[in-house]
Amino acid sequence: MNRSELNRRVKRWPGWIALLFVVVGLVAYGATRDTGPRTPDERIESISKRLACPVCQGESVYESRNTASNQIRVAVRQAVNEGALSDEQIIADITVAYDGEELLVPTADGIEALAWALPATAFVLGVGGLAIAFRRWQLEARQLGAASADDYALVAAALDERAESGEQGEPGDEP
Repeated sequence: MNRSELNRRVKRWPGWIALLFVVVGLVAYGATRDTGPRTPDERIESISKRLACPVCQGESVYESRNTASNQIRVAVRQAVNEGALSDEQIIADITVAYDGEELLVPTADGIEALAWALPATAFVLGVGGLAIAFRRWQLEARQLGAASADDYALVAAALDERAESGEQGEPGDEP
């Protein structure tokens, strides 16, 4: 590797690292950002969208018009209007009342958080690992250099030998 290629590589990495920090910072800010005080109707809508209909398959309480969903919406509205509980406490109460199977969105702690974070982490690590492997293979291939005349002669001899023996197919195929 010559000096100019090394300089180009070194100059590329700080930009990517800076971009990574910016993206991580923006995601962290967006995930923790508080939108300020909300109206009771906004809280009811938000809570209803996080709870699953106990009867319907894959619908939130907000979307469903089932009797059970209507009852949950009434309970959420009542809890919000009383004003004594936070959104998380209201969701916890509803979840306990319906045997814990009402969450559409997992909580952000414990095993449920791991169930959502581990696949994403595995994907990112897998893509990173593949990128490193491909880069390493590319560098190794470059170090081998171009095929020499001896290499071409060796392949031609193997093809001739294969043709004389009457084998069909391309080199590397199973006979």
